[in-house]
Amino acid sequence: MSLQNLLLSYGLRKRLKRGAPPEHIDVAGTRRAMAQFGQNARVPAGWRIERSEDPALPGEWTRRENGNATADAPTIFYLHGGGYYFCTPQTHRPLTLALARKAGMPAFSLDYRLAPEHPFPAALDDAVDAYAALLALGISPGHIVIAGDSAGGGLALATLLALQARHMALPAGALLFSPWTDLAATGETLRSNDRHDVMFHGDSISRVARLYLGDTVATEPLASPLYAAPEALAALPPLYVQASDKEVLLDDSRRLVERAKAAGGDAELHIWRGVPHVWQLYHPFLPEARRALADAAAFATRVTSG
Repeated sequence: MSLQNLLLSYGLRKRLKRGAPPEHIDVAGTRRAMAQFGQNARVPAGWRIERSEDPALPGEWTRRENGNATADAPTIFYLHGGGYYFCTPQTHRPLTLALARKAGMPAFSLDYRLAPEHPFPAALDDAVDAYAALLALGISPGHIVIAGDSAGGGLALATLLALQARHMALPAGALLFSPWTDLAATGETLRSNDRHDVMFHGDSISRVARLYLGDTVATEPLASPLYAAPEALAALPPLYVQASDKEVLLDDSRRLVERAKAAGGDAELHIWRGVPHVWQLYHPFLPEARRALADAAAFATRVTSG
């Protein structure tokens, strides 16, 4: 475990996990607190960030300076985390910039609608529409890797299930960073890792889930992909999952991969020791983040090279 991780984890715990878990989720306050995160992310030489002008693709592109948006080249389709109620493509630039550069491919980060103003299935509808818009640009499904962290990881899986239901061609693979797959909040690590997780109280997860779910049953597979039918999990493209052994959402990753593999699917889980939830977001500072994103980029390159 690096010194940087020890310092980061200490700072996160002091800032995010003081006292008992809150009884109410402060949506506006959380959004304000995160509003500037990622704004000053360093753009690597030879790359650029540009806002999408396509109304079917709200969000932003990370591309090489000479990149071509319409070329059928391998592309990362990224869905940011934030409990479905906060964060934006901007907040996740440290991750998406690094992932695009390490994979050597453009990344599109979707600015999907947020709860509670836009509950389920708004984010899912936006993700499915955006995937269709990427195909309309001329990018083939076999050249797309769908990716996401936390709620965005769950949304990526839900998008795959929705594409299945619509009989649309699936992307080449899925990169999932600590995905939130169980909005019913039944994982054992919500309790067993509660004191180890430096960011979240396990008891808060179900309260956050209600912001997105509204009146939807928490075990609806398009909201909680953990509950997808075995035949649906078996038909998913290769899944590459990274999670921390200390996070309360560990079982959301572990059970997903176990169920996908039991159904005959292609899924792999890599558990990292001692790092915080979605540690990849701290790429500029954290050596564990640099290594994790290098591994993720290698997966993206592998599945799109066929």
